[in-house]
Amino acid sequence: MDKKLNLKVILHSKRANIYYLEKCRVMLKDNRVTYLTSIADTNNFYNIPIANTTVLLLGTGTSITQAAVRYLSSAGVAIGFCGSNGTPLFAGSEIEFINSKSEYRETKYVQNWLSFWYEDSIRLQAAKKFQNNRIDFIKKVWQKDPQIRDKILYPNEALFDENVSKFSKSIEKAINVNELLLSEATFTKKLYSICASSLRIRNFVRDRESLDSINIHLNHGNYLAYGLASVALWVLGIPPAFALFHGKTRRGALVFDVADLIKDAIVLPLAFLSDEDNFNDDSFREKCIECFSDYSVLDYMINNIKNVCDDYSIKNREM
Repeated sequence: MDKKLNLKVILHSKRANIYYLEKCRVMLKDNRVTYLTSIADTNNFYNIPIANTTVLLLGTGTSITQAAVRYLSSAGVAIGFCGSNGTPLFAGSEIEFINSKSEYRETKYVQNWLSFWYEDSIRLQAAKKFQNNRIDFIKKVWQKDPQIRDKILYPNEALFDENVSKFSKSIEKAINVNELLLSEATFTKKLYSICASSLRIRNFVRDRESLDSINIHLNHGNYLAYGLASVALWVLGIPPAFALFHGKTRRGALVFDVADLIKDAIVLPLAFLSDEDNFNDDSFREKCIECFSDYSVLDYMINNIKNVCDDYSIKNREM
């Protein structure tokens, strides 16, 4: 019989660790969640500090025991089964992670979210708010991060400002979600072009099935962002099926919406820079996680969701 788990709780928004593991076994050992690797017939155990972990991605050649899942669940760690290097995600449908089934979270956020979700016009306003905040975060990171600023932003700053301005205007003019999605796709393509031009990368095409390093790192970084978005929604008790603009019929689509708040600001430029710096997958993952921590992206996601709940709930609109 395991001893009672007694963790010093760290708020999810302040947790620092995201793990991607492959070719190992995750298990419980001495009332600690560990992973076991075998090298040259030697077994090596490593602790996973679950109280300070948000997401655990299990890649190829991994297994996990029921006891380990129970402990991870009690600590509120999201678990995802995936292919090599974090993509694609296999667990669940669409972008879905295995989250703790704790029923002791606050209900006010899901109630406020659902109070406006069925009104198309209000949901469109909330989606526009997300997109405007996305722009603000891109500008903040691209102007602050020295490598992104000097190597990507400054060489094409005028073009960047022009496209940000166009996207802002198209957000304001959009009369439905489809128009907003089209504007968003166009803007992201422009960011790809700016990054490729600044770093003198020719003929780049975004292709999720491509095996070039930039596309692989974009996929990988995006799935890390999806993991954090899933955690943010779990913390607030909002089901990921209630999307703002990525498709109401896609289970888990709200994860895309929330991840978009930070993907273009961090993952996109780092994927291009990683090609220039010849980063391998591990180095790129470490750089992404470091930036996620530096810019408090989980805090940013959670606060954005909270603000939408507060601003658009029927209760607050009637006041």
